[in-house]
Amino acid sequence: MVDTYDAVVLAGGSARRLGGIDKPSLDVGGRTLLDRVLDAVSGAGTVVAVGPERRTRRPVTWTREEPAGGGPVAALAAGLAHVTADTVVVVAGDLPFLTAAAVSALRDAVGSRDGALLVDAAGRDQLLVGAWRRAALAAALPPEPAGARLGAMLHSLDVARLSLPGEPWFDCDTDDDLTTARGRA
Repeated sequence: MVDTYDAVVLAGGSARRLGGIDKPSLDVGGRTLLDRVLDAVSGAGTVVAVGPERRTRRPVTWTREEPAGGGPVAALAAGLAHVTADTVVVVAGDLPFLTAAAVSALRDAVGSRDGALLVDAAGRDQLLVGAWRRAALAAALPPEPAGARLGAMLHSLDVARLSLPGEPWFDCDTDDDLTTARGRA
Protein backbone atom coordinates (compact mmCIF):
# COMPACT_ATOMS: atom_id res chain seq x y z
CA MET A 1 0.00 0.00 0.00
CA VAL A 2 1.08 3.57 -0.67
CA ASP A 3 1.92 5.22 2.66
CA THR A 4 1.15 8.83 1.84
CA TYR A 5 -1.51 10.33 -0.31
CA ASP A 6 -3.33 13.59 -0.80
CA ALA A 7 -7.03 14.06 -1.45
CA VAL A 8 -9.07 16.33 -3.69
CA VAL A 9 -12.74 16.61 -2.72
CA LEU A 10 -15.00 18.10 -5.38
CA ALA A 11 -17.54 20.09 -3.39
CA GLY A 12 -18.96 22.48 -5.95
CA GLY A 13 -21.62 21.88 -8.54
CA SER A 14 -25.08 23.27 -8.91
CA ALA A 15 -27.15 20.42 -7.38
CA ARG A 16 -29.81 21.03 -10.04
CA ARG A 17 -31.71 17.84 -9.22
CA LEU A 18 -31.94 19.00 -5.60
CA GLY A 19 -33.17 22.48 -6.45
CA GLY A 20 -29.76 24.15 -6.32
CA ILE A 21 -29.22 23.73 -2.58
CA ASP A 22 -25.76 23.49 -1.01
CA LYS A 23 -25.58 19.70 -1.27
CA PRO A 24 -22.27 19.10 0.60
CA SER A 25 -23.73 20.93 3.62
CA LEU A 26 -26.76 18.64 3.89
CA ASP A 27 -27.00 16.65 7.12
CA VAL A 28 -26.92 12.86 7.00
CA GLY A 29 -26.74 11.08 10.33
CA GLY A 30 -25.69 14.16 12.31
CA ARG A 31 -22.83 15.16 9.97
CA THR A 32 -22.75 17.05 6.71
CA LEU A 33 -22.12 15.08 3.56
CA LEU A 34 -18.83 16.95 3.20
CA ASP A 35 -17.69 16.10 6.74
CA ARG A 36 -18.52 12.45 6.11
CA VAL A 37 -16.27 12.48 3.04
CA LEU A 38 -13.53 14.37 4.88
CA ASP A 39 -13.59 11.68 7.58
CA ALA A 40 -13.05 9.03 4.89
CA VAL A 41 -9.90 10.82 3.65
CA SER A 42 -8.62 11.76 7.10
CA GLY A 43 -5.38 9.86 6.42
CA ALA A 44 -4.43 12.20 3.58
CA GLY A 45 -1.42 14.46 4.03
CA THR A 46 -3.17 17.34 2.28
CA VAL A 47 -6.90 17.62 1.70
CA VAL A 48 -8.07 20.12 -0.89
CA ALA A 49 -11.76 20.95 -1.16
CA VAL A 50 -12.81 22.53 -4.45
CA GLY A 51 -15.91 24.65 -4.19
CA PRO A 52 -17.39 27.47 -2.12
CA GLU A 53 -15.73 27.63 1.29
CA ARG A 54 -17.79 26.13 4.10
CA ARG A 55 -17.31 25.37 7.75
CA THR A 56 -15.92 21.85 8.23
CA ARG A 57 -14.98 19.76 11.25
CA ARG A 58 -11.40 19.36 10.02
CA PRO A 59 -9.09 21.81 8.29
CA VAL A 60 -8.84 21.69 4.52
CA THR A 61 -7.26 23.82 1.81
CA TRP A 62 -10.00 25.57 -0.15
CA THR A 63 -9.79 26.47 -3.82
CA ARG A 64 -12.16 27.15 -6.71
CA GLU A 65 -12.22 26.00 -10.29
CA GLU A 66 -11.81 28.54 -13.09
CA PRO A 67 -14.36 29.61 -13.97
CA ALA A 68 -16.57 28.84 -10.98
CA GLY A 69 -19.05 26.24 -12.19
CA GLY A 70 -16.59 25.06 -14.87
CA GLY A 71 -17.31 21.39 -14.12
CA PRO A 72 -15.47 18.46 -12.58
CA VAL A 73 -12.42 18.57 -14.87
CA ALA A 74 -11.87 22.24 -14.07
CA ALA A 75 -12.36 21.45 -10.38
CA LEU A 76 -9.89 18.58 -10.60
CA ALA A 77 -7.33 20.85 -12.27
CA ALA A 78 -7.75 23.40 -9.48
CA GLY A 79 -7.34 20.74 -6.80
CA LEU A 80 -4.30 19.12 -8.41
CA ALA A 81 -2.51 22.47 -8.27
CA HIS A 82 -2.44 22.13 -4.46
CA VAL A 83 -1.30 18.53 -3.96
CA THR A 84 2.16 17.01 -4.09
CA ALA A 85 1.86 13.34 -3.10
CA ASP A 86 2.42 10.76 -5.84
CA THR A 87 -1.05 9.32 -5.15
CA VAL A 88 -4.18 11.45 -4.98
CA VAL A 89 -7.65 10.31 -4.01
CA VAL A 90 -10.34 12.19 -5.94
CA VAL A 91 -13.86 12.03 -4.56
CA ALA A 92 -17.13 13.90 -4.72
CA GLY A 93 -18.33 15.76 -1.65
CA ASP A 94 -21.70 13.98 -1.54
CA LEU A 95 -20.76 10.36 -0.73
CA PRO A 96 -22.46 9.47 2.58
CA PHE A 97 -21.15 5.88 2.72
CA LEU A 98 -17.54 6.44 1.69
CA THR A 99 -15.19 5.05 4.36
CA ALA A 100 -11.50 5.13 5.12
CA ALA A 101 -11.44 1.39 4.36
CA ALA A 102 -12.83 2.03 0.85
CA VAL A 103 -10.23 4.76 0.30
CA SER A 104 -7.50 2.35 1.43
CA ALA A 105 -8.80 -0.36 -0.91
CA LEU A 106 -8.75 2.08 -3.83
CA ARG A 107 -5.20 3.12 -3.04
CA ASP A 108 -4.12 -0.53 -2.86
CA ALA A 109 -5.85 -1.29 -6.18
CA VAL A 110 -3.80 1.28 -8.09
CA GLY A 111 -0.77 -1.03 -8.11
CA SER A 112 1.28 -0.27 -11.23
CA ARG A 113 -1.67 1.33 -13.04
CA ASP A 114 -2.57 4.99 -13.47
CA GLY A 115 -5.47 4.74 -11.06
CA ALA A 116 -8.38 2.83 -9.61
CA LEU A 117 -12.11 3.57 -9.66
CA LEU A 118 -15.04 2.17 -7.78
CA VAL A 119 -17.81 0.61 -9.82
CA ASP A 120 -21.43 0.53 -8.69
CA ALA A 121 -23.61 -2.57 -8.29
CA ALA A 122 -24.33 -2.56 -12.04
CA GLY A 123 -20.62 -2.37 -12.89
CA ARG A 124 -20.70 1.29 -14.01
CA ASP A 125 -17.59 3.38 -13.39
CA GLN A 126 -18.02 5.92 -10.63
CA LEU A 127 -15.70 8.61 -11.93
CA LEU A 128 -15.69 10.67 -8.74
CA VAL A 129 -14.55 7.89 -6.42
CA GLY A 130 -10.99 7.02 -7.32
CA ALA A 131 -7.31 6.94 -6.44
CA TRP A 132 -4.80 8.10 -9.02
CA ARG A 133 -1.16 8.68 -9.73
CA ARG A 134 -0.98 12.46 -9.63
CA ALA A 135 1.36 12.61 -12.65
CA ALA A 136 -1.04 10.55 -14.78
CA LEU A 137 -4.00 12.78 -13.91
CA ALA A 138 -2.00 15.94 -14.57
CA ALA A 139 -0.85 14.60 -17.96
CA ALA A 140 -4.43 13.70 -18.92
CA LEU A 141 -5.84 17.17 -18.16
CA PRO A 142 -7.00 18.92 -21.34
CA PRO A 143 -5.53 22.35 -22.13
CA GLU A 144 -8.94 23.92 -21.46
CA PRO A 145 -10.47 21.98 -18.54
CA ALA A 146 -13.61 24.13 -18.13
CA GLY A 147 -16.56 22.21 -19.55
CA ALA A 148 -14.48 19.14 -20.46
CA ARG A 149 -15.96 15.70 -19.83
CA LEU A 150 -14.33 13.75 -17.01
CA GLY A 151 -15.03 10.37 -18.61
CA ALA A 152 -13.30 11.43 -21.83
CA MET A 153 -10.30 12.67 -19.84
CA LEU A 154 -9.96 9.44 -17.84
CA HIS A 155 -10.59 7.17 -20.85
CA SER A 156 -6.93 7.16 -21.89
CA LEU A 157 -5.68 6.07 -18.46
CA ASP A 158 -4.94 2.51 -17.32
CA VAL A 159 -7.54 2.00 -14.59
CA ALA A 160 -8.26 -0.79 -12.13
CA ARG A 161 -11.94 -1.19 -11.32
CA LEU A 162 -13.03 -2.19 -7.86
CA SER A 163 -16.39 -3.30 -6.48
CA LEU A 164 -16.84 -2.91 -2.72
CA PRO A 165 -19.70 -3.70 -0.35
CA GLY A 166 -21.62 -0.99 1.46
CA GLU A 167 -22.12 1.24 -1.58
CA PRO A 168 -19.21 3.65 -0.89
CA TRP A 169 -19.89 5.05 -4.38
CA PHE A 170 -23.50 6.03 -3.53
CA ASP A 171 -23.98 9.77 -4.06
CA CYS A 172 -26.84 12.07 -3.16
CA ASP A 173 -28.10 13.60 -6.38
CA THR A 174 -31.87 13.52 -5.76
CA ASP A 175 -34.34 13.83 -2.90
CA ASP A 176 -34.79 10.03 -3.03
CA ASP A 177 -31.02 9.53 -2.70
CA LEU A 178 -30.95 11.85 0.30
CA THR A 179 -33.88 10.02 1.91
CA THR A 180 -32.10 6.70 1.36
CA ALA A 181 -28.86 8.01 2.86
CA ARG A 182 -30.61 9.45 5.89
CA GLY A 183 -32.50 6.19 6.41
CA ARG A 184 -29.29 4.14 6.38
CA ALA A 185 -27.02 6.53 8.31
